[in-house]
Amino acid sequence: MAPVVVLGRLGMKNKILLPAFILLAFYSCIERQNFDQYDDLEIIPTVEAGILYIESPERLLNEIPGQDFYSQDFNFDGFSVDAFSDRVLDGFVFYEIENTTSKEMEATVEFLDEGGNTLDTQYFHIDPAPTLLVQLPVAYGTGRSIEIIKNTSSIQVSVRNLGDNSSVSSLPDPKIIFRSSGKFRLRLK
Repeated sequence: MAPVVVLGRLGMKNKILLPAFILLAFYSCIERQNFDQYDDLEIIPTVEAGILYIESPERLLNEIPGQDFYSQDFNFDGFSVDAFSDRVLDGFVFYEIENTTSKEMEATVEFLDEGGNTLDTQYFHIDPAPTLLVQLPVAYGTGRSIEIIKNTSSIQVSVRNLGDNSSVSSLPDPKIIFRSSGKFRLRLK
């Protein structure tokens, strides 16, 4: 004869209450999901890159007669590319000029649109060596219009020698160095 198992009241309650407690525990740990969070998300990274770098030794300054030492148009579509221009919020263009030559100079940087029209101009007066490093940040979007940056297609740089064509600096390896870079905030989402 097989043993008969009789469940008492306590055994039957456990069979009913245990699954109820497990379901209640699962339900209490579930949080209602908010899938609208994506709409509230803002992704605004800051990107930084070099724009121009021009370097010239003093020897070359002395070889070119007259004041107009250098003039060059640089095709620069980096600002007008849709991936940038549609997303740029604001930022800075940073200029640095280092002059270890014996020459006083002036430099002009112009941002041009596709038609060659001037959108913005930055002028620099550069004293002869020994001088401090010339640094200038120019704000766009919070200072000048961000539309200047969005519509820039080329950059024109002109440098004039206001000194003579014979003096030589006493510093080793005299030259003029012009650098520019940009740092901008973009809205990706």
